[in-house]
Amino acid sequence: MTHYVATRNLTDSTTDRIREVLAGQRGALRSELLFAGPAVIASIAYVDPGNFATNIQAGAGYGYALLWVVVLANLIAMLFQALSAKLGIVTGRNLAEMCRERFSAPVRYSMWAASEIAAMATDLAEFLGGAIGLSLLLHLPLLAGMVATAVATYGILMFEGRGFRPMELIIGGFVAIIGFCYLAEMFIAPVDWGQAGRALAAPSLPDARALTIAVGIVGATVMPHAIYLHSGLTQNRAPARNDVERRKLLAFSTWETIVALTVAGAVNIAMVIMAAAAFHAGHADVAEIGTAYHSLTPLLGGAAASVFLVSLLASGISSSAVGTMAGQMIMQGFVGFRIPIWLRRLVTMLPAFVVVAMGVNATDALVYSQVVLSFALPVPIIALVLFTRDRAVMREFANGRLTDAAAIAGTLAVLALNAILLLQTFNVPIPGLAAV
Repeated sequence: MTHYVATRNLTDSTTDRIREVLAGQRGALRSELLFAGPAVIASIAYVDPGNFATNIQAGAGYGYALLWVVVLANLIAMLFQALSAKLGIVTGRNLAEMCRERFSAPVRYSMWAASEIAAMATDLAEFLGGAIGLSLLLHLPLLAGMVATAVATYGILMFEGRGFRPMELIIGGFVAIIGFCYLAEMFIAPVDWGQAGRALAAPSLPDARALTIAVGIVGATVMPHAIYLHSGLTQNRAPARNDVERRKLLAFSTWETIVALTVAGAVNIAMVIMAAAAFHAGHADVAEIGTAYHSLTPLLGGAAASVFLVSLLASGISSSAVGTMAGQMIMQGFVGFRIPIWLRRLVTMLPAFVVVAMGVNATDALVYSQVVLSFALPVPIIALVLFTRDRAVMREFANGRLTDAAAIAGTLAVLALNAILLLQTFNVPIPGLAAV
């Protein structure tokens, strides 16, 4: 009981201090950390195991050539996460709740179905990634790793009922572990920084397979559940009492989103760079997480391989917990009811057990799940753009012309990538792209 009160006080203390800053009773300088949390939790979705799978394939198969896709996807993600946070702060509603209130029943239920499919695809990637990392690190069968990952994830979710601050600190700790791991990898891998810079300056898609991986990178970076989740994390964290406080909250939120997703983007860039440096010359066929791990030991040493696994394990466990939180929010927002967290955890992880039982290659499942996410992505981003540009919803906080144009351009970019991938799936020739 004593521990419970202490963790509750951590949240209460943070809330009180935020109130003081918003009311002008405490200087804003050095108060940024009080507002940090929502974007940090959302950012874990951008360094989940799906990113590991697509980034390894991108770096091993094409070297540094697809780095520009990672940067572009991260910029799009940054914009939409900022808009999602703004929606929650200004309206006091999360994106799913807004969809339930503003759209007709057929549209609402269709969106919910698409979002639930996306949530399952998300959890497939995150849960499998954590299980792969644990099984390789401890030399366990994959199924045993999956069970251990499920227990660890459920343990993290238990902190959700103790206020927002403990969960923010836990997820922030995992993000730090992942970031430090890839910082270490950059000192170990023989990186050609000149070639990496040229790839960023001259975007290219070498062939049709590169396009598939590019769409997977977008699907792994701009995550549907993270867009829903961010609005929910900001809606009640520190409710603004007037427009002056809303402007202050929006300013802090925007900066937090930029910083958190810049860190996540840097980790993704580091993943591609590490894979390009380690595998592209002589090991371009490396396309699986397990193969990457076993190849790293003779190429870069046991330390590099161990660091890689630690980052994968941290990514899988934390992102799976966050994915379950998002799934709960999506269901409650769209249809108005909540199921026990253990049941939600059970339902969303079942596809992963089915995939393993069927003998499907785990890394292939991770990559294909990201493609599924890319197709589900237009659902939340179109709704988000519609709401945040609507003055009846956002009042004076509606998107300005520049923000609106950028959001529409980002949406069209995602739709265009999906359309091209659909043509490719049905073997329709795509002008300008060489066949595999």
